[in-house]
Amino acid sequence: MNIFRVVFAAVFMFSIMSNTFASDNMDAVLKDVLERAKAYNDTMVYEAPKPFKINDPGTEKWVDYEKYGEFQNLGTKDYKYVVKDSDGLRAASGEGIFPNSQSVLNNPAFKKVSKKRNFKKSQWDFVNSEDYQANFFKWSTVREDPGVKLYFTALALDRAENYEHAVKAYYAALVFFPKAIGWTQWKTPWYIGPVCISRIKYLTERYPEIGVKLIGAKIQIDNGFDNDVRNDIFTINPGMLVPATAADFEQKHIDLSKVGVKKIQGEGKVKLVQYNNNHFVLLVDGKPFTVKGVTYSPNKVGLSPVKGTLNNNRDWTWDDYNKNGIIDGPFEAWVDTNRNNIREEYEKPVGDFNLLQAMGANTLRLFHHGGLNKALLKEGYEKHGFMYIMTDFLGMYAVGSGATWDEGTDYENPLHKKNMLESVRQMVEEYKDEPYILMWTLGNENNYGGAANADKKPEAFYAFANEAAKLIKVLDPQKRPVAINNGDTLFLDICAKKAPDIDIFGFNSYRGEQGFGNIWQDVAHVYGKPALVLEYGCSAYAKGWSTARIEQGQASYHKGNWTDISNNLAGVEGGIGNALGGVIFEWSDEWWKAEGNSDPSVHDTHPQMQGPFLDGNAYEEWFGIVSIGDGKDSTFKRQLRKAYFTYKDLWNK
Repeated sequence: MNIFRVVFAAVFMFSIMSNTFASDNMDAVLKDVLERAKAYNDTMVYEAPKPFKINDPGTEKWVDYEKYGEFQNLGTKDYKYVVKDSDGLRAASGEGIFPNSQSVLNNPAFKKVSKKRNFKKSQWDFVNSEDYQANFFKWSTVREDPGVKLYFTALALDRAENYEHAVKAYYAALVFFPKAIGWTQWKTPWYIGPVCISRIKYLTERYPEIGVKLIGAKIQIDNGFDNDVRNDIFTINPGMLVPATAADFEQKHIDLSKVGVKKIQGEGKVKLVQYNNNHFVLLVDGKPFTVKGVTYSPNKVGLSPVKGTLNNNRDWTWDDYNKNGIIDGPFEAWVDTNRNNIREEYEKPVGDFNLLQAMGANTLRLFHHGGLNKALLKEGYEKHGFMYIMTDFLGMYAVGSGATWDEGTDYENPLHKKNMLESVRQMVEEYKDEPYILMWTLGNENNYGGAANADKKPEAFYAFANEAAKLIKVLDPQKRPVAINNGDTLFLDICAKKAPDIDIFGFNSYRGEQGFGNIWQDVAHVYGKPALVLEYGCSAYAKGWSTARIEQGQASYHKGNWTDISNNLAGVEGGIGNALGGVIFEWSDEWWKAEGNSDPSVHDTHPQMQGPFLDGNAYEEWFGIVSIGDGKDSTFKRQLRKAYFTYKDLWNK
């Protein structure tokens, strides 16, 4: 640390102490602004259109498939369902549901809707359209892979809030087409069977009035962690829908003290415990610690790392635009409670760190590159209880490898490897004695490629990541856990083979509001490690949607994701037990992130990619659970979206 930073840190700590002593009423101020912001949010209500009428719901509310056929070889790669009474099954299933798909042609509404909508258009124009009945009719009758067809038929019903018929359709897809594969915009495989399982579980838990629960369903796809579907091996059991009430969805817990401990790792305040049932728990100071994390990197509108005007890994830890010796965002942010972009007299500074603590956050995800303000991190730890996940990019975006962007990091290049290990060494040496480090993390979706060739040389990358993990364990006297930061589960099997010294499989994943599907199961089956979501979230923008609808949708997405994490924590019956928590992406919107955006002072509304988001698109500049409004006074002003209050409820239970 240079002399400027030493002096600055001393002034900073004095200012914080003075500010703390002058703010004995902070709790009252914080309570007031949160109540005002919540009251304003509660005025924003979106009323969804009523579900369209199902003309033929079928003779059975829930199809008893054993009456109409035979399940063969359950739980094996030779699973199949053989129909023996086609007519009875068609009648029981109802309209639009295989094998009764074409029955919608008999629906009196079909001709009316088909005249209004041009059904000659591609079926893909009927996925994110808001005419859900037209979507249902189109997908029920289109020529398409039958599993893909049935999934999007179910999705149309789901979005129209025809939840019972949607569950019926999702389950039919499980019974008949559990091996169905769709394709993403990147031409990578997308497995429909596991999505149907997670969607059914999500809907039936969220709306217990549906009255059923899916039990025993499991699809394991060996060799499914590359983009070659020819080597996939499916082990299938579609499970059963059984009657259920709200009580059947309440979490039940295992007494882990009676299970017994298999392994404890760690020699300081942070320990990773594995129980005899292969559930995993982080302990901090001897107490169970679920990661309730946030990616926190607020920055001033108009600056951009692409243009070289922003180092978003560190700048926020030093920003003091009003030159009063106090860091801006963490300690002086104020809440625009009525979102009028005007600071009212009662909207006093409360600081992001207070807002995060009130929300229930206990962890921030950071990158060490560039030099963080350690006095600030210490303040966050001592006053607000934050632990930090400290990350080295491990050559992603060519950071730390010495490679140029055009050249890219090569995980077989000795010089690049030497440089990256030195970067890792610097990180650990800088922070190993700090009590606030929760774990070390390596990379950030390196397996997707990004001025790095891990996507082309995955075996070299994961072998090198293992080398870095071993170095950390030599350097860190406390033996805190080391995580990889993967992009979803691509190359999970190679990671398991080449990186045995990684302790935690960390991953970034955006699979939809229902959660993370097979990930917990896959990590346990292939790697045998605990799992931590290091990025998840949903953009707070959708084309043509009202603010109320958007924020309700974003909050719903986050609640569904956290519920899935919670259901797979250690000690929860019915879960995998290897989830350690999750890290929200992200705290506040970053206006520079849209690819090709030449003006970081503009809040870009062009979609960057397709995916399971509100309108089917992701908007990179809108992922914050906190908005900065019109962008003026951006280092200080905060508008708390509904998702903020969703977490305040979830994380403070």
